[in-house]
Amino acid sequence: MTRLSVNVNKIATLRNARGGNQPDLVAFVANCERYGAQGITVHPRPDERHIRYSDVEILRPLIKTEFNIEGNPTPQFIELVLKFKPDQVTLVPDDPYQLTSDHGWDTIANHAFLFEVIDRFKREGIRTSVFVDPIEKYIVGAQAVGADRVELYTESYAAHYSLNRENAIAPFLDAARIAHELKIGLNAGHDLSLENLKYFCQQIPFIEEVSIGHALISDALYYGLENTIQLYLRQLA
Repeated sequence: MTRLSVNVNKIATLRNARGGNQPDLVAFVANCERYGAQGITVHPRPDERHIRYSDVEILRPLIKTEFNIEGNPTPQFIELVLKFKPDQVTLVPDDPYQLTSDHGWDTIANHAFLFEVIDRFKREGIRTSVFVDPIEKYIVGAQAVGADRVELYTESYAAHYSLNRENAIAPFLDAARIAHELKIGLNAGHDLSLENLKYFCQQIPFIEEVSIGHALISDALYYGLENTIQLYLRQLA
């Protein structure tokens, strides 16, 4: 079964809007795990507009499932990952003040940089995943730089799902086949939701993990957190 990792950035965003500790990020993470989430994802950015670097220090010893830190491998980010050694690090080519992730790595143009960064993480026993668009050369490039997994950037699938889901998923089927042939692990994330998640994972049954934040947190406002996590897990069963 594909594992569900809950991205908790939006909870930190809400907390930061007023200062203080409401909502309580630590309690929220504990509840996500208690209600069935199989992983927790955080994406600290340099301006700390949601997850703060200090949050990682607090959360690391408390997380009982799998801890995934994603972000652009700046020197500060690399230092953070090496210090707290998550189960997985996902490398994302964000600009410092980008609103949200909107493209994957060009793993060919950035070969030398990614190879060096991934080598440092793997020497510390940290599984590495590279955020990529569903394009063959970038998946081949991810293997060449030593990545353990790729995370397919699924925004285009989500955007076109309601128009024609077969066409929307077609490039992802090709990408998944290539990753499978190369024996590189496969994650997915970005705009996956209760509407489109089940079909995606039915068509690509060897997806190892999906990371979902914005849609899941939004759904929890309507359905409650426990019920929402169970709803997502049912899409993955």
